[in-house]
Amino acid sequence: MSEYVLRTRALSKKYGRDYAIQEINVEIKRGQIYGLIGLNGAGKSTFMRAVTGLVLPTGGEVELFGNTGDIALQRGRRRIGQSIETPAIYPNMTAEQNLEIQRIISGVPDKSTVKKTLESVGLADTGKKKAKNFSLGMKQRFSLATALITNPEFLILDEPANGLDPKGIIETRELLRRLAHERGLTLLVSSHLLDELAQVATHYGIIDKGKLVKQLSAEQLALETKQHVRIVTNDCAQAMALLKERFGITDCQAVSANELWVREQIHRTGEMNTMLVKHGIVVESIGVTEQRLEQYFMQLTGGGHA
Repeated sequence: MSEYVLRTRALSKKYGRDYAIQEINVEIKRGQIYGLIGLNGAGKSTFMRAVTGLVLPTGGEVELFGNTGDIALQRGRRRIGQSIETPAIYPNMTAEQNLEIQRIISGVPDKSTVKKTLESVGLADTGKKKAKNFSLGMKQRFSLATALITNPEFLILDEPANGLDPKGIIETRELLRRLAHERGLTLLVSSHLLDELAQVATHYGIIDKGKLVKQLSAEQLALETKQHVRIVTNDCAQAMALLKERFGITDCQAVSANELWVREQIHRTGEMNTMLVKHGIVVESIGVTEQRLEQYFMQLTGGGHA
C-alpha cells in the first residue's frame, strides 16, 4: 500500500492561451490535513477539479493511492469524497430525503449510512425541515454529508467554511478535526481563512498565479516563520522535561522564569496542554503566535489576501 494518497507531476490546465494551473507537483501522505492556500483565481479549485476528474488536465500526471492510468484513476476516485461543486438539493425535501437520493446515486447499499452520515455532520435533528429553509451553515454541512456518504478515504473540500458566521467556522473546524481523528481520513482543504486553516492543517501548499510556490509541513512553517507555542506555567523546568519525554520535543526555550516557547509540533498544542495538566503542571495560558501564516503567505506572494 502506497504511503501517498495523492501525487501530481507537472499537472497543468490551460484555457485558451492562459494556464489556470501550471506544472503543479503536490504530494499528500495518508493521514495528513493538507491546506491549499491561494488568492481567488490562483488555481486552487482548478487543481482540485483536475485531481477529481471534473476537468481534463492539459498536461502532467495524477497518481491516486499509488496508481496512475485511466482505469486506476477511475478506481481511485471512487475512494474520494469531494465538495467542490455544490450538490443538487431538492428544495422541498428534507436533509434525510436529499441524502437518500445521493446514497442511491452513489451506489451505497447500506440505508443506515444516511442517518449515520447526517449524525456525523450535525444534521441528524433537522427533522421535517425542508432544504429551501436551510441556513448557509446547514447547506455547507449537507454538502459535506454528500462527500462522506460513500465512506471515502480521501476528502477534498473547497472552501468548506466560506460564508459562515464565526460560530459556523468554529463548528466546521472541529468537525474536520474529528473526521481526521475518528475516521482516519486524509484531507485536502482549500481556504482563504488562513488563521483558521492554521489551526487544523498539518501540511500546506501555497499556490500563486497557477504555480505551486511552496509546499511544507506545519513544523517547517513554524521554523521558517519562527512560529511557536507560548506556554505560561509555574514550572518551566518540569514542563520542558515532560515535553521532551512525552512528545520528543527538543526545540524548547525558557524565555523567562514562567514562559516557554516551543517551536515544533505546533499543531499538537491542545495535546501538550492536556498532558501538562495531567502531570500537575499549572498552565496559566497556552497558544500559538497569531497571524504568522497570513504574514508568510503575503511575503511569498507579494501581498494580497488569500
